[in-house]
Formats: sequence, C-alpha cells, structure tokens
Amino acid sequence: MPAREDRWVSSFVFLLLSSILAQGMGGLLQEPSPQSYFSSLEAGRASLAFFTPPVSPGAQPFLEQIESSAEALQDYGISVVRVNCPAGDVSRYCGKENVLRKAYVFRGTILIREFPTDALFDVNSIVANVLFALLFNEVKYVQTPADLENIENVLKGRSNMVFAYVPATGTAENRAVMEAAFVYGTIHQFVLTTEAALLEATGNHDPDVSSSWLLFCHCQRVTEPSQPCRRTALAQPLTLLNIHRHLQLMGAPLVTEVAEDPEKVSTVHLQLGLPLVFILSQKDTYEADRRTAELVAWQLLGKAGVALLSRDLVDLNVLRRSNIALKTPDEGMPVQYLVLEDTDEVITLVEDKNKVRQIQEEEEEEEDGDEKENNNQDIQDDQVVEAVSRDKKRELPLEQVLVLTEETFSSSLSGAARTVVLFYASWEAVSLAVLRSYSEVADHLKGTPGVLLSRVNCWDWPGICSQENVTQFPTVKIYGQGEQPVTYDGMWGSEELTSFISLSRVPCPLSLATMDEAEGYLRGEFPPELSSSQHTSLLGVFSPATSEAREAFEEAGNILSGHVRMGVYFEDDALALCSKYSVSPPALLLARGGSGSVESISLSKQSVQDMVQMIRYELLDIFPQITVQNLPRYLRLTKPFLILFSDGALSEMESEEMLKVVRARPQQTFVACWLNLKKTPVGYGILRTYFASVPSLPVLVWVNLHTGGQVFQFPPEQPITEVNILSWLERLQAGLEIPSSTLSEEDWKPPLPAYDFLQMMEGPESPLHPPHPPGDTPAQHPPQSPPGGDPATRQEPSQESPAEKVLSPGRDLRGTAPRLAARDKQGKRHSEL
Repeated sequence: MPAREDRWVSSFVFLLLSSILAQGMGGLLQEPSPQSYFSSLEAGRASLAFFTPPVSPGAQPFLEQIESSAEALQDYGISVVRVNCPAGDVSRYCGKENVLRKAYVFRGTILIREFPTDALFDVNSIVANVLFALLFNEVKYVQTPADLENIENVLKGRSNMVFAYVPATGTAENRAVMEAAFVYGTIHQFVLTTEAALLEATGNHDPDVSSSWLLFCHCQRVTEPSQPCRRTALAQPLTLLNIHRHLQLMGAPLVTEVAEDPEKVSTVHLQLGLPLVFILSQKDTYEADRRTAELVAWQLLGKAGVALLSRDLVDLNVLRRSNIALKTPDEGMPVQYLVLEDTDEVITLVEDKNKVRQIQEEEEEEEDGDEKENNNQDIQDDQVVEAVSRDKKRELPLEQVLVLTEETFSSSLSGAARTVVLFYASWEAVSLAVLRSYSEVADHLKGTPGVLLSRVNCWDWPGICSQENVTQFPTVKIYGQGEQPVTYDGMWGSEELTSFISLSRVPCPLSLATMDEAEGYLRGEFPPELSSSQHTSLLGVFSPATSEAREAFEEAGNILSGHVRMGVYFEDDALALCSKYSVSPPALLLARGGSGSVESISLSKQSVQDMVQMIRYELLDIFPQITVQNLPRYLRLTKPFLILFSDGALSEMESEEMLKVVRARPQQTFVACWLNLKKTPVGYGILRTYFASVPSLPVLVWVNLHTGGQVFQFPPEQPITEVNILSWLERLQAGLEIPSSTLSEEDWKPPLPAYDFLQMMEGPESPLHPPHPPGDTPAQHPPQSPPGGDPATRQEPSQESPAEKVLSPGRDLRGTAPRLAARDKQGKRHSEL
C-alpha cells in the first residue's frame, strides 16, 4: 500500500480507536430538571451534581470552575451534571437554603457526600474532594500519631502504606495524592493528613509545614509486630507523575541478581531515569556481597537501583580488582567500572551530583531531547494506560487461568487436548487490557472439556517467549497435541477471542460423511463445539475429479482455522448435492446465520492463497454496519467507501434503497456500508473531520481513503433513493461533483517506534532474569516482577535480614567484574501513567 494511502487509512482507524480508548469526554452535562437527572442515574456510576435556578448570575465563577473539572473527573468515570431547578421548587436540592450553596456526590442514586460550593473553589479542589468522597474505603484520614501507629500495626506483614501530608485540602498536591490513590488504592493503603504535628512523628525532625510530604512505608516485609516499618520519602515535589514514579521504584526488587553483560541489563530504575549500581561478586564472597548489596540498596532506595553481578557466571575481561559498575540511563554512555573502598563511596557516587555530572558530562546536551521524547511517549501511551489504570481497582477473576512457568510450560501443553496460552508483559498497558478480556473468556469457557486456558508473563519468563517466537505483546496461541500452534490475529474483545477458541476446537474444514450431514450442516446442525458460533457456515463440495481444488480448500481451512466455520463434502453423490443448488463442483455453499437461504458459488480459484482471499471476501456482508471490530476487514479491500451515517438504526426504506444500489453494481467497485452513531459515537468525530461540523443526519458520504482522500457529500436536499444515488455516483465518477473536503496528507503514526521485545530479551535468558544456579529454586531467587505485581513473588528481605542478625556486612566491597564496549541502550524509556 503506498505511503499516502497508508495515511488515509491510519487517520480513519485512529479516529475510531481514539473514541474507544477515551470514552465520555463530553464535558459538563445538562439536565432540564431534578426528576430527569435522578431518573438517568445508573447503579454504581458516580456523578457530581449541583442545582441552580433558571437565572443565577452569581453562580458564574463557580460554574466556570465546575465545567473545567468535568473532563478531569470523567477520566475517572465521574460525570458532572448541572441540574436546572424549576421555579417554585422547594425540594431538598432545589430549596432556597441549598441552591447554589452546595454540590452533591452520588453513586447511583445514593448520596455519598455534599459539599459547600465555597470548598470547590478550583479544578484541583473539585477533583481532590470528589475523589476523596468516593475513595473513603481506600484512603484513611488520620489526625494523631496514635491513629497512624494503629494503621501501621494492622498492615505489618500484609500490605504497604503510602502516607501523605498536605498543608490543606483542595490543593494541587492533595489532588495528586487522590488521583494516585484511585490507581493504586487496592495495592497499597493510602493515609492522608493535614496535621503538621504528625510530621515529627514520622521521623521528620525539621518539618516544613508549608510543604507537602509523602512516605512509602514498607510494612509488608515486617515479620515481627515489634519491628517498625521502614520509610522512604519522596524527594521530588508532590505531583501525580512523581508519586507514580516513586511507587514503581518501591515495588521493584530490592536487589536484582544478574548473570549478563551489564550493557544488556535493563531495570525499572533505568527506565525511570535513575542509575543502576552493580555490586561485582564472585563465588567465594557471594553471601557477604549479597548482604552488602542489600545494605546499599536500602540506602539508595528511590535514588538508584542495585544489582548483584557474579563474575563467575559472566566471562568478561576487566581488572580483577574492579568491584563496582555504574550504568546510567543516558544513551551512549558506557558502563563505568570502578574500584571503591567501602559502601560510603558507593552512596557518594550516586548522591554527589558533581561526580554524577562528571560521568554524564557528554550527555548533558541530550537531556532536552530525552525529555521531549518521553513526553511523546506519554502522548502515545496516555489513553491506553489511563483506561487500564482506571480499572486497576477491580481485581481480575483469573482463577480459571493457569499460570505457566519454565518448569510447567511443556507439561501443560501435553496435558490437555487444546491449550490456549496468552503471552503478555505484566507492566505493559495493552497486555493488562487484554488480560481483562481473557478473564471474561475464561468465564465463558469454564468447564469446556479439553480446553485449558493459561498465561505466561514474559517479563518473568522471557525464555519461554523467546522459544515460542513471541516478539510482541500480547500474543495468543492455541496448541493442539501433534499440531502446529495457531496464532490469533483478530480483535481483542472477549467475544471475538471466545469465538476463535471455540472454532479452533474442531477441524477446519470439518469432513462430512453423508449428504444428510452436509444438508444438516447448512441448516445449522453443528457439533456441540460449534453450536454457539454465529458465523456464516461455508461448505465446500467437490467431486472425485476435483481433488486438486479440494486439497487447496483444505489447506485454506488450515490457514483460516479459528476464524471461519468450514465444512467439506467430497463423497460420490457430491454432484447431486451441487445439482440441488444449481452449481457444478467444485463449489462453495454459504448459509448465512439466520437467513435460512443458501448461496452457491462456483470455485474457479485453485491456489491456496486465492482460495483464502476469495473465502474472506465472500464472508463479508454486502451492506455491513461498520464497527471498530469489523472495520479492518473492509479496509483490506482498498476500495472507496460509500458510508451512510445514521443517528440510530436505519429505516426499512433506507436499507432497501442502499441494498438496491449495491446489487446494481455487482462488480463491487466500492464498499457500501453504514455507521450507527449511537452505537459507534466515534462517527461524530469522523464527520467533524470531513465537514468541520456534524451535518444533518442521515448523511451519505463517498470517501476514498486510499487515493486522494477526497470527501463527497450526497446532496442533502435529495431523498436517499436508488435512482438518486446512482445518478450522483455517475456524476461523481465523471468528475462533475466538487468534493466537500480533502483529508489532510499528514501522516499519523505513534511518535516513537514500537519495542522489539524479542531483541530486548536477546536469547532464552533475559538480562533481567538470569537462569537459576544449580541447586537453587525459583523461590530462592524469584524473577523480577513489575510494579503492582504479586508481592509474594518479589525479592523482599525482611526488615532485619539474617545477615544483620548474624554477621554485619560491614562497608568493605568484594568481588570483581567485566569490561564492556559502549552501545545504545536497548529500549526507550516507558511511561506507564
């Protein structure tokens, strides 16, 4: 497809997908009356409402702020509604004593909290107060040191705590804490206070009561009730991005054990712009070096990552006396190998900005470019990640999905007739979104005999993903015993994925032995595995003399397995079956779901690829309703689109006239389709792109996304009839019509290239996940987990490690390490919020 052609297609697809990923960005909603508002409330959905009389000039400043907050609150699924009180209404919400003085937060029809409007003085105060009202179970407010101590004691050994002090509620810092709690509130316990006296109780002996402060309290790793929770302060200003970054660092492994060239190692610290310190170890000093690494890691927590590298496992040529390596996140900077005397020098190396500047002086000019690149990455990821983060409070029901590891992968494939495997990365936004669909699929297929649903976290087990040639996330493969795995390449909705798995359970094509079976198949009498499928049934009929065409048909079935319901009949009476439908073998018989009729098509194509393309084309509807799910199928045809935009279902007259137009052009030189703006509201955005504003509906549009990008509008004063449409198309093709607009030639694409995950893994062992040494178990050296992962799988030493009880690591540094050539870092920094 030419580059220019790609641009039109990309623009069209982007408009559709943007609507799905950023739903509900309509701003302030208007309700004509309280009765209308309360009747529209949905159970479980939150809304912020304020009630105003018909004329309320004094409310203008408040209305401006509340309207500005509407879009921000809708990001969290909260609608903002202005309700107009009719004259004379003296109800609770419209009475004189309440009107314009209070705003109300509802969940469904239940009143959660009411606010005086003077407490909602700007966007920050509105968002902070509304989220606090809705997160009363996730965010605890404390006033005394005793309250804080009681919460800590309850959390010890169970969960971590995020403690935040803000000088006053309703500030930008307060909003940032509440937005972080919305995302992470089910992972960590959030605690908030405005009491300055609590600062000293948390260890801040010189508190600045005018500045906000945040602590991450490591209560989960506490093993004895008498032990205090370690605390790590956020050193940056209290913004949402800084809080998210801090929580990512706190969730990373304290010490990462690696057995790779440090140039190939990437951790969350490097991805977030922090350096990574390698403690170089050797077999004889491993235990002491491990304790030293933990000691350094606690001191550098939030400032740098710490990794333990064994020289015995990495054959690299550096001085034996080198005991520290420093890797910075900047591109092109080589790993520095150093000889330091004690751990204090390691801390100074990271904390002394002068020393860090010396190491990075050649990269200072690139910092501005890196920041811009990271901002672009935020733009690329924002809508997907926001949609995922909004749902993180809901725990996924994955009990029916088996977790596979390197030890269980092969045995699981041989233990079930058909094993479905989702390969994903637990830190990656699209993977998390698909994981939710996958949990719904597991629920649909619960109890299905012979089908095992499983998943592999490639961040934990990159060796499996490399072995299975998984180069992008997420990927779904179906493994059948003695068969080649089938890779799913459809949409990621649960309905589409469930259909694919169900269709994959039976042979494609399905061999039918008798004419009664063949005709029953066309009537909808299927094996149990296919009974729930709503696909069109396709039957290939072949005589003994057309065996070559049958072989091509069967190979096409293998390619289309999971996507098409296909049968094949090639018995001696195949000619009689074809004769019944007025066609000669080889032939295709199509029974579209619910229609009751059978279409017959002669098979003139003999090659497998031609057969596949023909089958895909014949299965398309002749006048489809365009949706996000089916759009790619019609874009593949690279034909102009004749689109009827409708505000709801089409009338019977409109459908009949459009079908007449399609049938009058049997060569199908264009795709005639329609788009329901109520079911696919992205259509409004498409129309604005075409015409700058939404025209009166219905509107008929001709657009060639593949050449020229010209948009033509059917004359609105003419009725939509076959005669008028065909006459208009003739004038259009003769060059007698003037386009309403021409789509921009701007090339839309992600601002940064996609990750090549397989290249980042570089072989069966990931730099982040070394193979376990002989005699060790995964429990002893668990793989690194991303932020928000299962805390039980992380490497989290206790508050007081056994090394501290038995033998102090001291400040001596042991071990050695390697020389490495400078090279570009492997991947762009990745923003997740």
